[in-house]
Amino acid sequence: MKILGVIPARYASTRFPGKPLAIIGGKTMIQRVYEQSLKASKVDAVVVATDDERIANEVDRFGGKYVMTKHDHASGTDRCAEALSLTPGGDWDAVINIQGDEPFIAPDQIDLLASCFEDSSTQLATLVKPIGNIEELFNENIPKVTIANNGNALYFSRQVIPFLKNVVKADWLKHHVYFKHIGIYGYRADVLYQLTKLKQSKLEIAESLEQLRWLENGYHIYTKITEFETIAIDTPEDLQRAQLALN
Repeated sequence: MKILGVIPARYASTRFPGKPLAIIGGKTMIQRVYEQSLKASKVDAVVVATDDERIANEVDRFGGKYVMTKHDHASGTDRCAEALSLTPGGDWDAVINIQGDEPFIAPDQIDLLASCFEDSSTQLATLVKPIGNIEELFNENIPKVTIANNGNALYFSRQVIPFLKNVVKADWLKHHVYFKHIGIYGYRADVLYQLTKLKQSKLEIAESLEQLRWLENGYHIYTKITEFETIAIDTPEDLQRAQLALN
């Protein structure tokens, strides 16, 4: 089993331009993500997939590996597929899409996701975490996921599913275990190439969740439960909080 870790990294960002090069505790964010990813024991190689020379130069500076990808990819999934085709080593079995804005990602999370592909039937995989408070449960910015008995995702939504009839909303967590989606994906290599050929789906557009395109086209997304809480850097304010976490 050969698994490639890919870190998609774009310079352009509406809320935080140049985010991969932001400094956190003396290191750029992309360096921190890369170094954390290298600690994962089930990943055979890690590459940064970028369309910007500034990011490529930074990866080269700290001794990392990168591939230059097209600038017009619509998603990190598409960028991962091109990175897979450009990365030497051959015969990769699976790809882990590692978010480039999570400088403190736990290597154990990457390994947990990679372990899903030890089952040859796994097409796609992702992580979920139990929701612990009512604020998270009803936050529409936090996608929720319902899971079948076999571990496959049934549906992802910004709304709370299932609806608990005859239970006041303040008590929903007392009556049902809800899961939020942790946005790290794994793909079987051949499936990853197939995904890039799919058109946007109605459910994806409605919820603005890319993974619904895969479900709507009949793919299975296997889930595993993690207890780690990821810290994503989406805005300069998030960066300030990350700086404080290091102190």
